[in-house]
Amino acid sequence: MKIVLIGAGSASFGRGQIADVLLSDELRGRNVTLMLVDEDEQRLEKMMRVAVRMREHTHSDVALEDTTDRRKGLLGAKYAIVAVARKRMELWEQDYRIPFSYGFNHVLGENGGPGALFHTLRSLNLVIPICRDIEEICPDALVLNFTNPEARVLHAVSHLTKVKAIGLCHGVFSSLEKVSKYLQRPIEELDVVSAGINHFYVFLQVRDRKTGEDLLPRAIELAASDRDEKSQPLFRKFAEIFDLFTFCSDDHIGEYLACGATFCDGKWPYGLERLKVPMREESLPDILQEYADGKRPANDPPILQPSNELAVPIICDIELDRKAFRPAVNVLNEEGYIENLPRTAAVEVPACVDAGGVHPVHVGPLPENFATFIRPQLMIHELVTEAHRTRSKKLLLQALLLDPVVNNITAAERMLDEMLELQSEFLPAFS
Repeated sequence: MKIVLIGAGSASFGRGQIADVLLSDELRGRNVTLMLVDEDEQRLEKMMRVAVRMREHTHSDVALEDTTDRRKGLLGAKYAIVAVARKRMELWEQDYRIPFSYGFNHVLGENGGPGALFHTLRSLNLVIPICRDIEEICPDALVLNFTNPEARVLHAVSHLTKVKAIGLCHGVFSSLEKVSKYLQRPIEELDVVSAGINHFYVFLQVRDRKTGEDLLPRAIELAASDRDEKSQPLFRKFAEIFDLFTFCSDDHIGEYLACGATFCDGKWPYGLERLKVPMREESLPDILQEYADGKRPANDPPILQPSNELAVPIICDIELDRKAFRPAVNVLNEEGYIENLPRTAAVEVPACVDAGGVHPVHVGPLPENFATFIRPQLMIHELVTEAHRTRSKKLLLQALLLDPVVNNITAAERMLDEMLELQSEFLPAFS
C-alpha cells in the first residue's frame, strides 16, 4: 500500500502526517510505503531526514521514499494526502489587508469573505493539476484534501475532475471539546451530529449515548449564558439569538457573515501589529532542522506527536474494515445528506468508514435559519468553480458581489483588478 504525501515539506502538515503514519500500529506489517512529495528540494530533504529519525525511534516498518517529481511519486498510489500552498503567509496577508483597505470589513481573509476568492484561485491553480495527474496515473486512488479553502477546493475538484476526493478538517474537534466541557461529560458518553459547510456548521444532535437523553437544548442554553471573558461572543450570540450551537470559533464563522466583524478589531491575527518588535533581530529555532540533525531527543514531544487529523485514521478504517464513525468529512451532497441544501454543494457531515470507503451520513435538514446563511456561500462556490474553468473575470466579480461582506460594486471591481495583478504569478489569467 502506497500513501503519497503531497506538500510533505510543510513544517506543520508534513510533520503531523508523517508522525501519524509512523506511529500507527495498524499500518505495521502491511507493506506500506510512504512517499514524500514536495517541489522544494531543501524542505523535502529536511523532512525526509526527520521521517527517517522518527522511523528509527518508533521501529516502524513503513518504507520511506521522497521525490520532487510528483508524477513519479504518484505511481501506484492508493491514497494521496494533499496540503499545498505557496507563500502562504505573505499572500494570506494580502488577502486580508487589500479588501479591508477597500472598505470590506471582513474577518480573517481565509475561507470566506472577499479574501477567500483569491485564496481559492491560488489553491486551485495547484490542486487541479495534481488531480489531473492522479486521474492519469492512479485513477483509483482516494484523495484526502487538507488544502484550504476546504469547501471551495473540494467543490472545484469534484466538479472539474474525476478523482475520488474527500476534504478533512480538525475544526469539529474543538466544538466537541466545548460541548463536553459545558455538559461536564466525557465526549465518549455523547452522541453528537454536526453538519453544514467547512468552518460553518451547527450541532443537530447531542444525546447521552446510553440513555438517549436529548442534551442539545441544555448545551445551547449553556452556550448562550456563557459570559466567561475567554468565550467567543459571536458563537454565544448564535446560541442566544438563533438557538444554535455552531463552530465555537468567531473568526471562522465570522468569515461567512455580514456581521462577522462585529466582535473583531480589524487587525489580522497573524500580522506584525499583534507582535512586539524586538530591538535586536532574533531568529527562531528551526526545531525540525534540529531534530533532523540529531540535536533534539528522538522522542521529542513537539515532533513525535500525532496530528489529531483524520487522514491516517480513515485510511486504517478502510484497510481494516473498521466501520468507524468519523464526525466530519467534506463531500458533495450528491445523495442529499443535508436535505435542504443543493446536491451540487460541498458539505461537511459525519461519515461511517469501512472497506467500501467513506459513507456520508444522512443528517436530514439544517435548521432553516442556519441554512439561509449557508446558501449564498454555495452559490459563490459554484461561480468560483465555473470562473476557474472558463477563466471568466466576470464570474469572479459576480462571486465577490454575492458575498455578504461586499457592499460596493465600484470598490469590488477595483479590488479585483488590483488583486489579480498583485498575485498574477500565482494565478491563471482571467479575462
